[in-house]
Amino acid sequence: MHAQNGVQPFAHPCRVYYEDTDAGGIVYYVNYLKFMERARTERLRDLGFAQSTLAGEGLLFVVHSSEARYHAPARLDDELRVSAEVMQLNRASLRFRQQVRRATDDALLCEGQFLVACVRADNLKPRALPEALRAAFAGLSGAGTAKAGE
Repeated sequence: MHAQNGVQPFAHPCRVYYEDTDAGGIVYYVNYLKFMERARTERLRDLGFAQSTLAGEGLLFVVHSSEARYHAPARLDDELRVSAEVMQLNRASLRFRQQVRRATDDALLCEGQFLVACVRADNLKPRALPEALRAAFAGLSGAGTAKAGE
């Protein structure tokens, strides 16, 4: 995880618990998606936007699509760092690049990309990102704006 333009990369710490592992003692593959979901939520919180508050204002985020690649296993008690970097900022969506790394040796365990749509809570139809949220993400490195209409 490298800082760009002096902006410190965001990483959420988490630890592997027994409930996260499979019969072989390694993290069950779908739990990496949960770790990444938590990091996206904490990224929002770090910028001053709690998902519970946004939901109360009629705004939800839903995962439109995801892609994950697994490189090495995490095991019980491993301390992890989960990044959440916005790669693309669209009118009604965000594309995140995420990595799960073991804290002790910085080994890349899993990486992925997620397209997260902003929708209205009442009908789940797309809606534009609130301007304050757009400005917060636009101020981060790597958050390029897509073409109009996306």
